[in-house]
Amino acid sequence: MAIQTRLIDYTDGDTHLEGYLALDNSLDQPRPGVLIAHAFGGRSDFECEKARLLAQQGYVGFAMDMYGEGRGGDTFEENSALMQPFLDDREKLQKRMTLALSALRQQPEVDDDNLAAMGFCFGGLCVLDLARTGADIRGAISFHGLLTPPGNTADTPIKARILALHGYDDPMVPPQSLLDFANEMTGAGADWQVHAYGNTLHSFTNPEANDPELGAKYDAAADRRSWTSLLNFLEEIF
Repeated sequence: MAIQTRLIDYTDGDTHLEGYLALDNSLDQPRPGVLIAHAFGGRSDFECEKARLLAQQGYVGFAMDMYGEGRGGDTFEENSALMQPFLDDREKLQKRMTLALSALRQQPEVDDDNLAAMGFCFGGLCVLDLARTGADIRGAISFHGLLTPPGNTADTPIKARILALHGYDDPMVPPQSLLDFANEMTGAGADWQVHAYGNTLHSFTNPEANDPELGAKYDAAADRRSWTSLLNFLEEIF
């Protein structure tokens, strides 16, 4: 096994976007591709490492770039300022997700009939929005993602299977949001599932998350369990 990585340039109008691709170059045949949407801080080593881990499993991992030029923020305020325009304009968010998926689909090592998207926090919302548009993907996986619907996809059937991995004590996604999400997914005809981890806050997969007052804290058990659930889910959908 030899994990190879490269940067992939793509654009949204005048915005230059820079994704990070990882694959096992010892495999000859096209293989499933997994788009990885980042948290509100922008594409970081965290998402790139996930791409490499997926490559070790025989997939093509693609850590996308929502903000352009691979940029990210250094503080909570900077991160929020980068994210907010996409929360305010979900069609813009959905377009950028669609472009990232297209960039992944075009890579010669990718089996474009077998694509999925996964994301963390803000990225979880992003991949769910991609699925909500009716995108032709096998699955969408949200890790401690926001579940708020965008408001422009209510009548669109969801083709992707959905997996939401959720900290039950996440203050950003209270229990009522889970019920609303379940009703939304059922109404859209989705094959959906939610795994809720008890006594678990937001950002439970991020070892650097340690701010319980803001409701974000790493949880090693939930991190391990959610990754196992991801791998099981990918095996099922592909």
